Amino acid sequence: MITKECIETTYSFFHQKRRIYEHSTLEWQRDDIEYAIASYVDEMNAELYQQLSHGRKDFLKDHQNFLRDITEAEETLEKVMFSL
Repeated sequence: MITKECIETTYSFFHQKRRIYEHSTLEWQRDDIEYAIASYVDEMNAELYQQLSHGRKDFLKDHQNFLRDITEAEETLEKVMFSL
């Protein structure tokens, strides 16, 4: 079951990290953010992750697609929050 609090917490975390990530010029900082998000998704609500990833196994865990993935996840979570 996906709770409202779960959605809001995940959105807040992703939003904060994406904003820093996209403006950072420090490679180590970007790597740290990717690691933090990957660790978070390993522990997050499995049902929510499945909905966000659309079955993509490496969603939010692939360096090359990270910015695209986190942007997509944030936009999806935002839409869900406004529909609650």
